[in-house]
Amino acid sequence: MVLIFWAALCLDPRRRWPGRLTLPETPSSAEGTEEGSDLAVVIPARNEEETLGETLPALLEQSADYARLVLVNDRSDDGTGELARKLLAESAASETSEVLEGGDPPPGWSGKIYAASTAVKELVEAPGGDAIRWFLFTDADILHPANSIRALRRIAAEQSKSLVSVMVRLNTESSWEKLLVPAFVWFFHLLYPFRSVGKDSSRVAAAAGGCILVSREYLEKIGGLESIGKEIIDDVRLAARVKAAGGGLWLGFSRTMVSLRSSTRLGEISEMVTRTAFDQLGYRYWLLLLTLAGLFAFFISPPLLCAAALMLDEPLTGLAAALAMSLQTVKYWPAVSHYGLPPRYALSLPLASCFYLWMTSLSGWNHLLGHGETWRGRTLGAE
Repeated sequence: MVLIFWAALCLDPRRRWPGRLTLPETPSSAEGTEEGSDLAVVIPARNEEETLGETLPALLEQSADYARLVLVNDRSDDGTGELARKLLAESAASETSEVLEGGDPPPGWSGKIYAASTAVKELVEAPGGDAIRWFLFTDADILHPANSIRALRRIAAEQSKSLVSVMVRLNTESSWEKLLVPAFVWFFHLLYPFRSVGKDSSRVAAAAGGCILVSREYLEKIGGLESIGKEIIDDVRLAARVKAAGGGLWLGFSRTMVSLRSSTRLGEISEMVTRTAFDQLGYRYWLLLLTLAGLFAFFISPPLLCAAALMLDEPLTGLAAALAMSLQTVKYWPAVSHYGLPPRYALSLPLASCFYLWMTSLSGWNHLLGHGETWRGRTLGAE
Protein backbone atom coordinates (compact mmCIF):
# COMPACT_ATOMS: atom_id res chain seq x y z
CA MET A 1 0.00 0.00 0.00
CA VAL A 2 2.79 2.41 0.86
CA LEU A 3 4.61 1.60 -2.37
CA ILE A 4 1.42 2.15 -4.40
CA PHE A 5 0.89 5.51 -2.65
CA TRP A 6 4.36 6.78 -3.55
CA ALA A 7 4.19 5.42 -7.09
CA ALA A 8 0.87 7.22 -7.62
CA LEU A 9 2.28 10.43 -6.12
CA CYS A 10 5.31 10.31 -8.40
CA LEU A 11 3.09 9.78 -11.45
CA ASP A 12 0.63 12.57 -10.56
CA PRO A 13 1.37 15.39 -13.06
CA ARG A 14 -0.30 17.98 -10.83
CA ARG A 15 2.20 17.36 -8.07
CA ARG A 16 5.41 17.55 -10.06
CA TRP A 17 7.72 20.10 -8.47
CA PRO A 18 6.85 23.45 -10.12
CA GLY A 19 10.42 24.50 -10.86
CA ARG A 20 9.41 26.55 -13.89
CA LEU A 21 6.88 28.59 -11.92
CA THR A 22 9.49 31.10 -10.85
CA LEU A 23 9.36 34.87 -10.62
CA PRO A 24 11.51 36.46 -13.38
CA GLU A 25 14.71 37.63 -11.74
CA THR A 26 15.84 40.53 -13.93
CA PRO A 27 13.03 41.97 -16.05
CA SER A 28 14.37 44.83 -18.15
CA SER A 29 12.71 48.22 -18.31
CA ALA A 30 11.34 47.24 -21.71
CA GLU A 31 9.62 44.29 -20.09
CA GLY A 32 7.88 46.43 -17.50
CA THR A 33 4.12 46.23 -17.81
CA GLU A 34 3.15 49.71 -16.76
CA GLU A 35 4.36 52.66 -14.77
CA GLY A 36 3.67 52.37 -11.07
CA SER A 37 1.07 55.12 -10.83
CA ASP A 38 -1.74 52.63 -10.12
CA LEU A 39 -0.05 50.42 -7.51
CA ALA A 40 0.26 50.77 -3.74
CA VAL A 41 2.54 48.78 -1.43
CA VAL A 42 1.20 47.79 2.00
CA ILE A 43 3.55 46.48 4.72
CA PRO A 44 2.10 45.33 8.06
CA ALA A 45 4.99 45.31 10.54
CA ARG A 46 5.06 43.99 14.09
CA ASN A 47 8.36 43.87 15.98
CA GLU A 48 10.45 43.93 12.82
CA GLU A 49 13.23 46.26 13.97
CA GLU A 50 15.82 43.54 13.37
CA THR A 51 15.04 43.09 9.65
CA LEU A 52 13.46 46.38 8.59
CA GLY A 53 16.79 48.12 8.08
CA GLU A 54 17.42 45.83 5.08
CA THR A 55 13.96 45.12 3.74
CA LEU A 56 12.37 48.58 3.68
CA PRO A 57 15.20 50.32 1.74
CA ALA A 58 15.00 47.59 -0.91
CA LEU A 59 11.36 48.50 -1.56
CA LEU A 60 11.98 52.24 -1.36
CA GLU A 61 14.52 51.84 -4.17
CA GLN A 62 11.68 50.64 -6.40
CA SER A 63 9.60 53.77 -5.83
CA ALA A 64 9.26 54.31 -9.60
CA ASP A 65 7.12 51.16 -9.71
CA TYR A 66 4.47 52.25 -7.20
CA ALA A 67 2.44 55.32 -6.38
CA ARG A 68 2.32 54.96 -2.60
CA LEU A 69 3.95 52.87 0.12
CA VAL A 70 2.33 52.53 3.52
CA LEU A 71 3.91 50.70 6.45
CA VAL A 72 1.60 50.01 9.37
CA ASN A 73 3.32 49.73 12.74
CA ASP A 74 1.13 46.99 14.20
CA ARG A 75 1.47 47.82 17.91
CA SER A 76 5.13 46.86 18.02
CA ASP A 77 6.90 46.92 21.36
CA ASP A 78 10.34 47.44 19.82
CA GLY A 79 11.69 50.25 17.65
CA THR A 80 9.88 49.28 14.45
CA GLY A 81 7.92 52.53 14.10
CA GLU A 82 10.86 54.80 14.86
CA LEU A 83 13.18 52.94 12.49
CA ALA A 84 10.61 52.99 9.69
CA ARG A 85 10.16 56.76 10.00
CA LYS A 86 13.91 57.27 10.02
CA LEU A 87 14.36 55.16 6.88
CA LEU A 88 11.55 56.99 5.08
CA ALA A 89 12.96 60.38 6.03
CA GLU A 90 16.34 59.42 4.61
CA SER A 91 14.85 58.07 1.38
CA ALA A 92 14.27 59.90 -1.88
CA ALA A 93 10.81 58.29 -1.85
CA SER A 94 9.77 59.95 1.42
CA GLU A 95 7.04 62.02 -0.25
CA THR A 96 5.24 58.93 -1.52
CA SER A 97 5.67 56.86 1.66
CA GLU A 98 4.27 57.00 5.16
CA VAL A 99 4.06 55.13 8.45
CA LEU A 100 0.71 54.56 10.11
CA GLU A 101 0.16 53.47 13.68
CA GLY A 102 -2.08 50.41 13.84
CA GLY A 103 -4.83 50.11 16.41
CA ASP A 104 -6.44 47.24 18.28
CA PRO A 105 -8.26 44.92 15.87
CA PRO A 106 -11.97 44.15 16.29
CA PRO A 107 -12.76 40.97 18.25
CA GLY A 108 -11.70 37.86 16.34
CA TRP A 109 -9.73 39.73 13.70
CA SER A 110 -6.17 38.86 12.74
CA GLY A 111 -3.91 41.75 13.75
CA LYS A 112 -2.00 41.54 10.48
CA ILE A 113 -5.15 41.72 8.35
CA TYR A 114 -6.54 44.60 10.38
CA ALA A 115 -3.27 46.49 9.95
CA ALA A 116 -3.36 45.88 6.20
CA SER A 117 -7.02 46.95 5.98
CA THR A 118 -6.14 50.17 7.82
CA ALA A 119 -3.58 50.96 5.14
CA VAL A 120 -5.98 50.11 2.30
CA LYS A 121 -8.62 52.42 3.76
CA GLU A 122 -6.08 55.22 4.08
CA LEU A 123 -4.92 54.72 0.50
CA VAL A 124 -8.32 54.65 -1.19
CA GLU A 125 -9.61 57.64 0.77
CA ALA A 126 -6.52 59.78 0.16
CA PRO A 127 -6.40 62.25 -2.74
CA GLY A 128 -5.71 60.29 -5.90
CA GLY A 129 -6.90 57.07 -4.29
CA ASP A 130 -9.25 56.36 -7.19
CA ALA A 131 -6.21 55.75 -9.39
CA ILE A 132 -4.99 52.81 -7.30
CA ARG A 133 -5.79 49.59 -9.17
CA TRP A 134 -3.34 47.15 -7.55
CA PHE A 135 -2.22 46.42 -3.99
CA LEU A 136 1.03 44.66 -3.10
CA PHE A 137 0.86 43.15 0.39
CA THR A 138 4.27 42.09 1.62
CA ASP A 139 5.65 41.14 5.02
CA ALA A 140 8.20 43.39 6.68
CA ASP A 141 10.81 40.62 6.90
CA ILE A 142 10.81 39.97 3.13
CA LEU A 143 13.84 41.26 1.24
CA HIS A 144 12.76 42.16 -2.29
CA PRO A 145 15.30 41.96 -5.11
CA ALA A 146 15.58 44.80 -7.62
CA ASN A 147 12.62 45.01 -10.01
CA SER A 148 10.52 42.53 -8.01
CA ILE A 149 7.40 44.71 -8.32
CA ARG A 150 7.92 44.98 -12.06
CA ALA A 151 8.28 41.19 -12.29
CA LEU A 152 5.03 40.67 -10.37
CA ARG A 153 3.21 43.11 -12.64
CA ARG A 154 4.64 41.39 -15.70
CA ILE A 155 3.14 38.03 -14.67
CA ALA A 156 -0.22 39.63 -13.87
CA ALA A 157 -0.34 41.37 -17.27
CA GLU A 158 1.02 38.60 -19.50
CA GLN A 159 -1.04 35.82 -17.92
CA SER A 160 -4.15 37.90 -17.11
CA LYS A 161 -4.03 37.12 -13.40
CA SER A 162 -5.92 38.99 -10.68
CA LEU A 163 -3.71 37.69 -7.87
CA VAL A 164 0.01 36.88 -8.08
CA SER A 165 1.78 35.41 -5.07
CA VAL A 166 5.32 34.27 -4.41
CA MET A 167 6.58 31.60 -2.04
CA VAL A 168 9.76 33.38 -0.96
CA ARG A 169 12.93 31.57 0.04
CA LEU A 170 12.67 30.89 3.75
CA ASN A 171 15.70 30.85 6.00
CA THR A 172 17.55 27.53 6.25
CA GLU A 173 20.62 28.45 8.28
CA SER A 174 19.88 26.59 11.52
CA SER A 175 19.72 22.80 11.87
CA TRP A 176 15.99 22.89 12.63
CA GLU A 177 15.34 25.01 9.54
CA LYS A 178 17.34 22.64 7.33
CA LEU A 179 15.22 19.74 8.54
CA LEU A 180 11.78 21.35 8.62
CA VAL A 181 11.60 24.28 6.18
CA PRO A 182 11.94 22.29 2.91
CA ALA A 183 9.35 19.85 4.27
CA PHE A 184 7.01 22.74 5.10
CA VAL A 185 7.19 24.06 1.55
CA TRP A 186 6.93 20.53 0.10
CA PHE A 187 3.80 19.73 2.14
CA PHE A 188 2.30 23.10 1.15
CA HIS A 189 2.76 22.20 -2.51
CA LEU A 190 1.35 18.73 -1.85
CA LEU A 191 -1.84 20.30 -0.46
CA TYR A 192 -2.01 23.11 -3.04
CA PRO A 193 -0.31 22.03 -6.28
CA PHE A 194 0.94 25.26 -7.85
CA ARG A 195 -0.03 24.17 -11.36
CA SER A 196 -3.59 23.52 -10.23
CA VAL A 197 -3.70 26.90 -8.48
CA GLY A 198 -2.91 28.60 -11.79
CA LYS A 199 -5.63 26.77 -13.76
CA ASP A 200 -8.95 28.57 -13.94
CA SER A 201 -10.70 25.22 -14.35
CA SER A 202 -9.33 23.91 -11.05
CA ARG A 203 -10.91 24.59 -7.67
CA VAL A 204 -7.51 24.57 -5.95
CA ALA A 205 -6.64 28.04 -4.65
CA ALA A 206 -3.74 29.23 -2.51
CA ALA A 207 -1.35 32.09 -1.95
CA ALA A 208 1.75 32.68 0.16
CA GLY A 209 1.18 35.53 2.58
CA GLY A 210 4.68 36.99 2.41
CA CYS A 211 4.10 38.52 -1.03
CA ILE A 212 0.68 38.96 -2.65
CA LEU A 213 -0.18 41.27 -5.54
CA VAL A 214 -3.95 41.56 -5.96
CA SER A 215 -6.12 43.74 -8.14
CA ARG A 216 -8.36 46.28 -6.46
CA GLU A 217 -11.24 45.12 -8.67
CA TYR A 218 -11.26 41.64 -7.18
CA LEU A 219 -10.40 42.79 -3.69
CA GLU A 220 -13.58 44.87 -3.77
CA LYS A 221 -15.56 42.04 -5.39
CA ILE A 222 -14.90 39.77 -2.42
CA GLY A 223 -15.78 42.46 0.11
CA GLY A 224 -12.27 43.72 0.83
CA LEU A 225 -9.91 42.43 3.49
CA GLU A 226 -12.86 42.47 5.86
CA SER A 227 -14.01 39.22 4.25
CA ILE A 228 -10.92 37.43 5.63
CA GLY A 229 -10.48 39.48 8.80
CA LYS A 230 -11.17 36.55 11.12
CA GLU A 231 -9.31 33.93 9.10
CA ILE A 232 -6.16 32.36 10.54
CA ILE A 233 -4.95 31.09 7.15
CA ASP A 234 -5.73 34.45 5.58
CA ASP A 235 -3.55 34.09 2.46
CA VAL A 236 -5.17 30.86 1.27
CA ARG A 237 -8.65 32.17 2.07
CA LEU A 238 -7.97 35.37 0.13
CA ALA A 239 -6.89 33.39 -2.93
CA ALA A 240 -9.94 31.10 -2.65
CA ARG A 241 -12.32 34.07 -2.57
CA VAL A 242 -10.63 35.77 -5.52
CA LYS A 243 -10.79 32.58 -7.58
CA ALA A 244 -14.44 31.97 -6.62
CA ALA A 245 -15.20 35.51 -7.82
CA GLY A 246 -13.72 34.71 -11.25
CA GLY A 247 -10.18 36.00 -10.80
CA GLY A 248 -7.11 34.17 -12.07
CA LEU A 249 -4.31 33.11 -9.72
CA TRP A 250 -0.56 32.59 -10.08
CA LEU A 251 1.55 31.03 -7.35
CA GLY A 252 5.23 30.35 -7.77
CA PHE A 253 8.70 30.57 -6.29
CA SER A 254 11.42 33.18 -6.22
CA ARG A 255 15.12 32.42 -5.99
CA THR A 256 16.03 35.94 -4.92
CA MET A 257 13.10 37.16 -2.80
CA VAL A 258 13.98 35.94 0.69
CA SER A 259 12.69 36.03 4.24
CA LEU A 260 15.21 37.36 6.74
CA ARG A 261 13.34 35.90 9.71
CA SER A 262 15.38 33.17 11.35
CA SER A 263 13.98 30.30 13.42
CA THR A 264 16.84 28.82 15.41
CA ARG A 265 14.60 27.01 17.92
CA LEU A 266 12.13 24.21 17.30
CA GLY A 267 9.51 26.16 19.25
CA GLU A 268 9.57 29.01 16.73
CA ILE A 269 8.83 26.67 13.84
CA SER A 270 6.24 24.85 15.94
CA GLU A 271 4.37 28.13 16.46
CA MET A 272 4.20 28.64 12.70
CA VAL A 273 2.71 25.18 12.13
CA THR A 274 0.44 24.75 15.14
CA ARG A 275 -1.32 28.08 14.61
CA THR A 276 -2.69 26.91 11.25
CA ALA A 277 -2.74 23.09 11.21
CA PHE A 278 -6.07 22.45 12.95
CA ASP A 279 -7.68 25.39 11.17
CA GLN A 280 -6.57 23.81 7.88
CA LEU A 281 -8.45 20.67 8.93
CA GLY A 282 -11.63 22.65 9.57
CA TYR A 283 -11.44 21.94 13.34
CA ARG A 284 -12.62 18.37 12.69
CA TYR A 285 -11.11 15.84 15.06
CA TRP A 286 -11.92 12.86 12.85
CA LEU A 287 -9.95 14.49 10.05
CA LEU A 288 -7.13 15.22 12.47
CA LEU A 289 -6.92 11.54 13.39
CA LEU A 290 -7.04 10.55 9.73
CA THR A 291 -4.25 13.02 8.91
CA LEU A 292 -2.05 11.76 11.74
CA ALA A 293 -2.62 8.17 10.60
CA GLY A 294 -1.76 9.13 7.02
CA LEU A 295 1.42 10.90 8.06
CA PHE A 296 2.58 7.84 9.94
CA ALA A 297 1.46 5.26 7.39
CA PHE A 298 2.81 6.87 4.24
CA PHE A 299 5.51 9.35 5.25
CA ILE A 300 7.12 7.95 8.41
CA SER A 301 6.74 4.20 7.88
CA PRO A 302 9.01 3.43 4.86
CA PRO A 303 12.30 3.23 6.82
CA LEU A 304 10.52 1.47 9.68
CA LEU A 305 9.13 -1.11 7.25
CA CYS A 306 12.58 -1.61 5.79
CA ALA A 307 14.01 -2.31 9.24
CA ALA A 308 11.11 -4.58 10.21
CA ALA A 309 11.40 -6.60 6.99
CA LEU A 310 15.13 -7.05 7.57
CA MET A 311 14.58 -8.24 11.15
CA LEU A 312 11.75 -10.61 10.16
CA ASP A 313 13.52 -11.88 7.05
CA GLU A 314 10.75 -10.81 4.66
CA PRO A 315 12.58 -10.05 1.39
CA LEU A 316 9.53 -9.11 -0.72
CA THR A 317 8.21 -6.76 1.96
CA GLY A 318 11.68 -5.32 2.36
CA LEU A 319 12.00 -4.76 -1.38
CA ALA A 320 8.62 -2.99 -1.55
CA ALA A 321 9.54 -0.83 1.45
CA ALA A 322 12.94 0.02 -0.06
CA LEU A 323 11.29 1.00 -3.35
CA ALA A 324 8.78 3.16 -1.48
CA MET A 325 11.57 4.90 0.39
CA SER A 326 13.48 5.42 -2.87
CA LEU A 327 10.45 7.01 -4.52
CA GLN A 328 9.93 9.16 -1.42
CA THR A 329 13.53 10.37 -1.60
CA VAL A 330 13.28 11.12 -5.32
CA LYS A 331 10.01 12.98 -4.86
CA TYR A 332 11.38 15.08 -2.00
CA TRP A 333 14.72 15.88 -3.65
CA PRO A 334 13.56 18.96 -5.64
CA ALA A 335 12.49 20.74 -2.44
CA VAL A 336 15.86 19.99 -0.84
CA SER A 337 17.67 21.12 -3.99
CA HIS A 338 15.60 24.32 -4.09
CA TYR A 339 17.17 25.32 -0.78
CA GLY A 340 20.67 24.29 -1.83
CA LEU A 341 20.98 21.63 0.87
CA PRO A 342 23.25 18.57 0.61
CA PRO A 343 21.71 15.46 -1.03
CA ARG A 344 21.54 13.59 2.30
CA TYR A 345 18.63 15.83 3.34
CA ALA A 346 16.50 14.14 0.69
CA LEU A 347 16.39 11.19 3.10
CA SER A 348 15.09 13.34 5.95
CA LEU A 349 11.37 13.49 5.06
CA PRO A 350 10.37 10.64 7.44
CA LEU A 351 12.10 12.36 10.34
CA ALA A 352 10.64 15.76 9.41
CA SER A 353 7.21 14.10 9.14
CA CYS A 354 7.54 12.91 12.75
CA PHE A 355 7.82 16.52 13.88
CA TYR A 356 4.94 17.62 11.66
CA LEU A 357 2.81 14.82 13.11
CA TRP A 358 3.64 16.08 16.59
CA MET A 359 2.95 19.74 15.70
CA THR A 360 -0.34 18.89 13.98
CA SER A 361 -1.53 16.89 16.99
CA LEU A 362 -0.42 19.74 19.25
CA SER A 363 -2.54 22.17 17.23
CA GLY A 364 -5.64 20.02 17.81
CA TRP A 365 -4.78 19.53 21.48
CA ASN A 366 -4.41 23.28 22.06
CA HIS A 367 -7.80 23.88 20.49
CA LEU A 368 -9.37 21.14 22.63
CA LEU A 369 -8.05 22.87 25.75
CA GLY A 370 -9.12 26.28 24.45
CA HIS A 371 -5.58 27.65 24.63
CA GLY A 372 -5.38 29.08 21.11
CA GLU A 373 -2.04 29.52 19.40
CA THR A 374 0.70 32.03 20.10
CA TRP A 375 2.10 33.90 17.11
CA ARG A 376 4.42 36.91 17.31
CA GLY A 377 3.25 37.78 20.80
CA ARG A 378 -0.46 37.23 20.20
CA THR A 379 -2.81 34.39 21.06
CA LEU A 380 -5.01 33.29 18.16
CA GLY A 381 -8.19 31.30 18.32
CA ALA A 382 -8.47 31.01 22.10
CA GLU A 383 -11.95 30.25 23.35
